[in-house]
Amino acid sequence: MRNDSCSPRCRMRQSVTRWLPLAALLAALQVMPAMAGEALIGGDVDSLLAYAREHNPEFASVRYEAEAASERVTPAGALPDPKLRTELMDLTRQGTQSPNVLPGRVGSARYTLMQDVPWFGKRDLKREIAELEAEGSQGRATGVWHEIAARIKSGYAQLYFVVRSEALNREILALMVRLEQVAQLRYASGLAAQQDVIRAQVEQTALRNELLGLENERRQLQARLNAWLARPVTAPLAEPERLRPVPPPARLQAAELEERVRARNPQLFADEARIKAAEKSRDLALKNRYPDFTFGVVPNQTQSTVRQWDMMVEVNVPLQQATRRAQERESEAMLAAARTRKEATANQVLGELGETLSGLDVARRTEILTTSSLLPQAELTFQAALPGYETGKVDFATLLDAQRQIRLARQNILKAQAEARIRLADLEKLLGEEL
Repeated sequence: MRNDSCSPRCRMRQSVTRWLPLAALLAALQVMPAMAGEALIGGDVDSLLAYAREHNPEFASVRYEAEAASERVTPAGALPDPKLRTELMDLTRQGTQSPNVLPGRVGSARYTLMQDVPWFGKRDLKREIAELEAEGSQGRATGVWHEIAARIKSGYAQLYFVVRSEALNREILALMVRLEQVAQLRYASGLAAQQDVIRAQVEQTALRNELLGLENERRQLQARLNAWLARPVTAPLAEPERLRPVPPPARLQAAELEERVRARNPQLFADEARIKAAEKSRDLALKNRYPDFTFGVVPNQTQSTVRQWDMMVEVNVPLQQATRRAQERESEAMLAAARTRKEATANQVLGELGETLSGLDVARRTEILTTSSLLPQAELTFQAALPGYETGKVDFATLLDAQRQIRLARQNILKAQAEARIRLADLEKLLGEEL
């Protein structure tokens, strides 16, 4: 006979223990898809722009304002609500009864249904003004979005530069550690001065200080990007992986871009809509010289029977001509102001276009020159200086200078790449579209 000394509670505990690993595995399998779905944004600028379009409150507010402006079109061209007036006459029926307010118990009752009708064309002008104001609001919303997008694109390019600069500094720091080891070996062999080792250590300390500054700058840029995305400032962002391509010079001709800016710039579009609305407002002010009408139908009730129908027409008399002339002069001044504002905006936008194209061209040529000429020369200098130092033909200062030239060239390449993307973001903001 088998001797089973384990109690039922003991057996239950053993069973639970056996099933715990399987339960943990199932729980992990359930969590993994959720973790995979929570991928960090920020690897490319498109993910940031998509998030900002959905969550940025500044863009949401102007978008709602544009929607509100579009809803004003229908009421602007509609007739005003009709008015109903009721008159009860002879409440006592010539003193034969106590006062009564029931229509069938008074001497007679009159019902006047009135409708105000503006002069011909006024309603159409009001509707057209509302439509143009809605277009202007939509243009301003588009401009706000491109402004936000330009900030995000520029911030992303700066973050890319900082992150890549950190990686470059760490790479150079590792190189300096190796150079220090070489200097120590030469110093231990009596082939170099102790000053070489100290210089290598000083250079490493300077690089670590720069890394601290770059880390601080990276955190600030991430906080700024999160603020534009309406996220907590400490929310994690993926490291930027790549920059957007820059269009070739053939697509960046100044004359062609100037025409596109004049036709598509959101600010100029909004100013043009404002001009057209001002023109319609001037036409409406001129039409205010003519009267508006009120038409009415008047059924008259005696006791419980309607036995008489009347009709009425009311016309306002435009006697206050001084007031109307002042309104007309106001509309002319507003039209002139709108035209002048568009001209000033065009001058500013075209000036920014010239600056942006110049900066973009300089950044592109700087990257090409540094990549094709300066960096290879610096690398050749360092490759020649390192064995020269090891054999005692080159001093340590020359070796450090060659290393600094490589670092400076690579930093200039990163800086030129980031500057080109910042200029590209400014250019797309001016154009109101992606390139």
